[in-house]
Amino acid sequence: MDLSLAGKRALVCGASSGIGLACAQQLALLGCAVTLAARREAALAEAVAGLHAAPGAAHSRLVVDLSDPRAAEHAARTALDAGPVHILINNTGGPPEGAALANSADDYAAAFQAHFLSARALVHALVPGMRAARFGRIINILSTSVKAPIPTLSISNTIRAGVAAWAKTLSIELGPDQITVNNVLPGFTDTDRLRDLQGAWASQQKLTVDDLRQRQLATIPMRRFGHADEIAAAVAFLASPAASYISGINLPVDGGRLPVL
Repeated sequence: MDLSLAGKRALVCGASSGIGLACAQQLALLGCAVTLAARREAALAEAVAGLHAAPGAAHSRLVVDLSDPRAAEHAARTALDAGPVHILINNTGGPPEGAALANSADDYAAAFQAHFLSARALVHALVPGMRAARFGRIINILSTSVKAPIPTLSISNTIRAGVAAWAKTLSIELGPDQITVNNVLPGFTDTDRLRDLQGAWASQQKLTVDDLRQRQLATIPMRRFGHADEIAAAVAFLASPAASYISGINLPVDGGRLPVL
């Protein structure tokens, strides 16, 4: 099975920590040259320094606020200065929590800009190089809410589903160019984002955080939370030559928690 990404370049968003950093690490292990993009310069510098460096694979970093579509496009153009980018990992922090009727129109609009319009800007900038190379991988890190909405995450449920529909449309349009477009749907993954949400949910339900976590674990057949590197392993496979005929899918990585196919 061909998993080698030697000679390929990737742009990984939200790569200073968590799932984004884990994705960058896995791609680097497969021989890819990786550009890490995020807001925190010190964390990015440390992350880049810790990446495996395959022969000829030079890693780099971009300090950027990817919630701004214009900044996202500029970041993509900057990454292209060193040559075509073959792999794009769209990964951003989740939208704020809240019930559907509690969130304002401005809340939804801000999330649409940060999670869809920025992703669109990146794709529009990078696809020409992928087409020229006849190799491209666009992978969106979304959520299992694409298949089963999560209570109190109404903005995320809405925007993530919209991005998934856009990605499916892209997969049809870009298929003739040998560019695949897929979505990875993490379940409950032990990250700062999940711990923040657990604190809010525990407070709302008048539970201790530990009690809430135990209730969540009971809904997962594997009886544990996922790890960022487990999400990243799925991403790295989809980015590899071995996944050349997989496109337009939503891949849950959730320990079997989703109640629907």
